[in-house]
Parts: sequence; structure tokens; C-alpha cells
Amino acid sequence: MNTMTHSLQLHDITKSFGAQPVLSGISLTINPGETVAVMGPSGSGKSTLLHCMSGVLTPTHGTVRFGDAELSSLSDAARSRLRLHHFGFVFQDGQLLPELSNLENIALPAILNGTSRSKARKKAQSLLDQLGLGDLALRRPGDVSGGQAQRVAIARALCAEPSLIFADEPTGALDQSTGHEVMQMLSTLAKRSGASLVMVTHDAQVAQWMERRIEIRDGIIHDDRLLRGAR
Repeated sequence: MNTMTHSLQLHDITKSFGAQPVLSGISLTINPGETVAVMGPSGSGKSTLLHCMSGVLTPTHGTVRFGDAELSSLSDAARSRLRLHHFGFVFQDGQLLPELSNLENIALPAILNGTSRSKARKKAQSLLDQLGLGDLALRRPGDVSGGQAQRVAIARALCAEPSLIFADEPTGALDQSTGHEVMQMLSTLAKRSGASLVMVTHDAQVAQWMERRIEIRDGIIHDDRLLRGAR
């Protein structure tokens, strides 16, 4: 398990697209094992912040540091390796590979990470069982419901035992009841694995599953607080 033993640190992050600033002077730390909701209205910069945190985007100015690695100073290949070995991702639409079975989708990141195929498939089946989807292992993503597919995406993010999971509106395409069920599973499994979890959402009820809430407005941190009674 790649349990996170160091923090993710952002210092004075600015991100612009052309002449348009999206993030301005963002500094924050994600602590080991912490679960964090990043909230804000549409266009506030919250998804851009998530992409800078995870090394998908390079900040215009400022630094993102994970352990001894400063992400913007790494080559593209080195950043890709860091994401593969340490980060997991859950997207709003799942982004599962339609030609693979659910089991194969889940096992793929672990296999790419160097885990043997048999061990990765065993871990994938265990995660499916924990998520109540054990009998859907050999089906393809197109043959299951949206909520079931998103649970498969959660299992895929966890299979390689990442240090940190990034989730971008993971319940955005689901109805409220299914979304809350998916959030319960995501937060429970992240805590059980010891991974940190950073989630972008516009839903305050979904954010209540996290221990900390950061609110972004107009590219700056408007509020950053611990949530009492997080679920």
C-alpha cells in the first residue's frame, strides 16, 4: 500500500489561459490521509486547481510539491510515472474503457504499475465484492447502470493502492440517492486504504462526506475549514 506519508503542498499557484487568469496565489497543504472537498460555482477555478494539484496541468507560476518531487520541474514522463504510482482518479463520467470488462478496467492501473496480472485481478475482484458488484465482474461498462459504472471507476482508482485520490465531480451525473451511496463507498474505501482524497463538487451535501472544505471563488481561496461531524 502506498499510504501517504508526506503532504501535497501548493505554494502561490497562479494559472492563466492566455490573458485570462483562472487561479491567483493559491497556497494550501493536503495532509496525509485527509479527505478534502473543493467547492465553488461554475468557472471558479476548482477543476483547474485539481488538475494543477495532480500534475495534469502545469501552473503558470508557483510550485506543487509531493514528497521530494516538485511537479512542474519533472519531465512529462516523470510526471506520468508519479501519477501512475501514487495517484488515483475518479471522473464524473467514469471514463472506463468500453471494450474491457469491469474487472479488466479495475485491474489495468495496477498492472501498468507493475503488479502481476493475477494479483491485480484478485484485488479487482475483492474491490468489486466490497462494492456489491462481484457478479458484474465480466460485464462491460455499457452493460451496467450509471451508479454501478461509477462504483467500478472508484474500484479502478483504488486498485493500485494510491497515496492520493483525485475525484472530479464523481456524483455529478448521478441522481441524489445514487450519488450519496457512491460517496459513502468512496470515502469509506479511501479511509480504509489510508489514501488522501481530494474531491471537486458543487454539492454541499456531497461535501459533508469530507473532513475539510475549501471554497474557491474567482480563482482564490474564499474559505478553508474543517467540517465538524463529517460522515
